[in-house]
Amino acid sequence: MSNLHTHDNKRSSFSGKLGYVLSAAGASVGLGNIWRFPYLAAKYGGGIFLLIYILLALTFGYTMIMAESALGRMTRKSPVGAFQAFGKAGWLSAGGWINAIIPVLIVPYYSVIGGWVIKYLIEYIRGNGKMLAADGYFSEFISDGVSTELCFILFCLFTLTIIYAGVRNGIERVSKFMMPILIVLSVLIAVYSVTRPGAMEGVKYFLVPNVKNFSWMTVVAAMGQMFYSLSIAMGILITFGSYMKKETSLEDSTRNVEVFAIMAGLMIIPAVFSFSGGDPDTLQAGPALMFITIPKVFENMGFGTVVGILFFLLVLFAAVTSSIALTESAVSTFEDELYWGRKKSTIVMAVIMVSLGSLSCLGYGPLANVTIIGMQFLDFFDFLTNSVMMPIAAIATCLLVSRVIGVKKIEEEVTLEGKPFRRKKIFYFMIQYLCPIFAAIILISSVANAFGWISM
Repeated sequence: MSNLHTHDNKRSSFSGKLGYVLSAAGASVGLGNIWRFPYLAAKYGGGIFLLIYILLALTFGYTMIMAESALGRMTRKSPVGAFQAFGKAGWLSAGGWINAIIPVLIVPYYSVIGGWVIKYLIEYIRGNGKMLAADGYFSEFISDGVSTELCFILFCLFTLTIIYAGVRNGIERVSKFMMPILIVLSVLIAVYSVTRPGAMEGVKYFLVPNVKNFSWMTVVAAMGQMFYSLSIAMGILITFGSYMKKETSLEDSTRNVEVFAIMAGLMIIPAVFSFSGGDPDTLQAGPALMFITIPKVFENMGFGTVVGILFFLLVLFAAVTSSIALTESAVSTFEDELYWGRKKSTIVMAVIMVSLGSLSCLGYGPLANVTIIGMQFLDFFDFLTNSVMMPIAAIATCLLVSRVIGVKKIEEEVTLEGKPFRRKKIFYFMIQYLCPIFAAIILISSVANAFGWISM
């Protein structure tokens, strides 16, 4: 185990707990929270879905955040090095690499959607809300290769500049600036949306659990959503854990990240719900909700332009805090495994982002006829990472912690300097038995859903 702390002397770190918490929370509050969460909650029984989501976040989510952050802090390495620190077995190496490759594949298509957000924000600032609400505007925009490519590159440059600045000057500083604004915007928009006519019905549907709406799929859907909205199994938390100081309490930090992520979801849901007309059946998932339904509602509202600017600013901040976390995870792997400097790692990541992202970007326009297993590029990358690779990465992490490292070692890391480990029993039980099973359920159900065998 002597090779565990070789990088200590020159590794970057967060300045303290707040830096870690805001950066990790920023990673978890992303586009998925805004367009996937409200749709699933509406479809799977509102309040009962939320209740199950929160229960899973406090058990399954908590365990995975603790395991990944402890693994990163213990080894002071990004995913590949963290896994390989415990042996040379082939599956360990594969587990590390799958965790490391996920963000490399997600960030290019994520940046394409980030580019769409920039476009909408600019048009709202220019007072063109009416144009954005017109029928067919969105599909016309995404099929125009030049316009989408420019917005995409703008978003990439923004992300890469922050990453180039480093952990403390880039990610931590930006997260500390953006996250409080994000919270304030969420509260403003939530309060405003709840005062809209008919909005209280929607809020009631969301907050009051209705057992009649409960089904097995409610649990599967809540599990999947929790997985994505806490940025588990993307290599991010291992990387951020490796930047965490030994005196920072792992458990307290995890609790703060959970609260942030759950609160952000709860804030945005009623807003999206009432903005989309408040009918659970008409709520769509994905980009259609954000770029088609919501602009139409803003158009028919007093102060539509102001709300449009605030809403898309919120969405942009949510997208940026996630994209910097994903990119940092990838860059950290290049630095650790290939011994490149930050400059070279960032430039290589820029090349990957632009080349892979351009496929997704042009996939609705010039490359619309090119599909992989019947999906456009963007949908394919989304399916490959979210539905296939992430559950496998989570299973690998569970096996590493429970079978190779041993939960005792993790406990030692968590309780360093007398720090608390209050939910130790939950952690022990979850990591050894339930987490791998849950991840396997997510894997099977999401693949089955993608191929139309079940409908989620």
